[in-house]
Amino acid sequence: MSIAREPDLKEVKELKEQKELKEISTKYLNRDLSWIEFNWRVLEEAQDPSTPLLERVKFLAIVSSNLDEFMSVRVAGLKDQIKAGYTKKDFTGYTPAGLIKRIMKRTNKMVNEQYKTYREVTRLLTREGIVFTEYEDLNTSQKKAMDAYYHDIIFPVLTPMAVDQSRPFPLVHNHSVYLAVLLIREGDDPDDEPYFAIVQVPSNLSRYISVPSRPNSKKQEFILLEELMEHHIQSLFSGYIPISVHGFRVTRNADLTLNEEGAEDLLEEIEKELRRRRWGSPVRLEVQEGIHPYALAQLQEEFEIEEQTFEIDGPLDITYFMKLANTLNGFENLRYPRVNPKYPVEFEDEVDFFEVLKQKDVLVHHPYETFDAVTDFIVHAAYDPKVLAIKMTLYRASGNSLIIQSLARAAESGKQVTVVVELKARFDEERNIAWARMLEKSGCHVVYGLVGLKTHAKITLVVRQEENTLRRYVHVGTGNYNDNTARLYTDVGLFTSNSIIGEDASALFNEITGYSAPHDWQSFAVAPTDLKDKLFELIEREAAHAREGKPAKIIAKMNSLSNQEVVDALYAASQAGVKIELIVRGVCCLRPGVPGLSENITVRSIVDRFLEHSRIYYFQNGDLVDVYLSSADWMTRNLTRRIELMCPVIDPQMKKMMISILNVSLNDNVKARELMSNGMYARIKNELTPYRSQFEAMKITSWKKLQLES
Repeated sequence: MSIAREPDLKEVKELKEQKELKEISTKYLNRDLSWIEFNWRVLEEAQDPSTPLLERVKFLAIVSSNLDEFMSVRVAGLKDQIKAGYTKKDFTGYTPAGLIKRIMKRTNKMVNEQYKTYREVTRLLTREGIVFTEYEDLNTSQKKAMDAYYHDIIFPVLTPMAVDQSRPFPLVHNHSVYLAVLLIREGDDPDDEPYFAIVQVPSNLSRYISVPSRPNSKKQEFILLEELMEHHIQSLFSGYIPISVHGFRVTRNADLTLNEEGAEDLLEEIEKELRRRRWGSPVRLEVQEGIHPYALAQLQEEFEIEEQTFEIDGPLDITYFMKLANTLNGFENLRYPRVNPKYPVEFEDEVDFFEVLKQKDVLVHHPYETFDAVTDFIVHAAYDPKVLAIKMTLYRASGNSLIIQSLARAAESGKQVTVVVELKARFDEERNIAWARMLEKSGCHVVYGLVGLKTHAKITLVVRQEENTLRRYVHVGTGNYNDNTARLYTDVGLFTSNSIIGEDASALFNEITGYSAPHDWQSFAVAPTDLKDKLFELIEREAAHAREGKPAKIIAKMNSLSNQEVVDALYAASQAGVKIELIVRGVCCLRPGVPGLSENITVRSIVDRFLEHSRIYYFQNGDLVDVYLSSADWMTRNLTRRIELMCPVIDPQMKKMMISILNVSLNDNVKARELMSNGMYARIKNELTPYRSQFEAMKITSWKKLQLES
């Protein structure tokens, strides 16, 4: 007679986790877990040996930057829900407490893999002559130079902060690196309770310091700022002996909580909230591996955080890798080949934008076609004496924006200039406040949008006096009016003088800036009033065509898909027989390929050199294809809590170009991953000739020129 063996604790835990996974295997994927899978795909680019080495360095930095924002916003929100006692499951089957456990487990695994990759990448950098060294490995002359740098540059800005009964724990800034220092007084018993202090690693000094070269060596050596501080830590605590020095870093809740209804001045309210952000509740504690247990206990007690503690086997906050990769001189063989964006062929020989746009629409595909065309259009409008008014939305702009300067110049010259500045653009609030004040001083009408809504639409309207009439010229885009990110993100922008689009553009600005009833749009679909309904109408139209045996197809390219109602509408269309091809870079809550539910839906994600950012929507409509560009992803926030815009592409040539952009993405078999029904992503098997969409997209401008010439 056999006796059943009792499962051990590990097996019990695994069985429990399997049961939990089975219970939450709904027809939806969780948004936050899906985001983690996206960041894994970013990490895979850092691990890919075919990616140039300094580009791998950048991807490692992006992983860290992404995690910082995720923790300070999404995880912070979940912690707030738990604190408030919220236990209801979301539509994917998770309670806040259950979800945060899954997030931490998956994130911990990701961070360990990230630092494993970091060690591999730094080893390869050393082989190429880019060396990160430790103080003890320096030669005598190098040590002398670094000692001088510490005493002349670093030491004067350091402030040691003791923590004891008379000196409470000082404010620890969000995302700043600190050293936790344990000390004993000279002559005291080593077994006595140690003294505890912290020192901030100055954020206004470079994290990596160039070390003088060794004789006859071409290697570039660097040492980390905190490494120098640790070696010289005794200089800050005379009469005490340091027994442990380890780095730590805190991530705080950085989401703004605004009472817009009660705010007399939204700008001032946001400035106050930005100051409060410094004291946001801690959501993550990162410590260097090997930290003294006493120091760790002090930190966890102060920040009231234990489960969200990460022990890091390497330097904290490796976002400095991005600056290193961008500023390092030479080493072009370790970077992607330089891309020289082409000026749109339509504007090449004709300096007058308005004359061109009277004849035809122009579609620009960034970064393969230069964003300079957008800037030049606004500069042109600012200086044109026939232009009476310029209106535009501004969500994010670069640090030295020629667009901003041109708007100010236009207002100073007497033109009516209206700028809708979004003050709540996350982590760009301070910059946008500065822009708003500068524009107001120049005479622009600055509007901060509507209460409770972010203005995320990307649109410019130029009104021009021509003979005996006024003509409207419009630019609508999928990306921000930011010349820096336009070099790094893939986006599309449409220039047009189409009268229907122009009338809708005027009506949109009137709704944002004044008191206007919802407009009966002729071409636009606008959130939060009717964009979602328009999407449902278009999806249902394809489903009806499929049921009637007519051609029915949907192709949608976006950053994220997380709205449950949209997912359900796509499921219904799939069941009706509509072929649906989704290109979703990041979060996707739709579970594709499930028999009887979504077998007609495929989802792919492309993570490559440029950040895929364009939103393009294609609906077959029988024999009449409809194509739209939009500022909106299919997320709840975009469809219900933001002013968003979806604009049709009417010109047949431009429509053909938009479809070619979609087809290029769908044919990628190098950087594309396909979403499986289990929520995991798999690289598309490359059985054919390698086809890398971003490399192929560079050829579209040549194709466009041929099409226009023919």
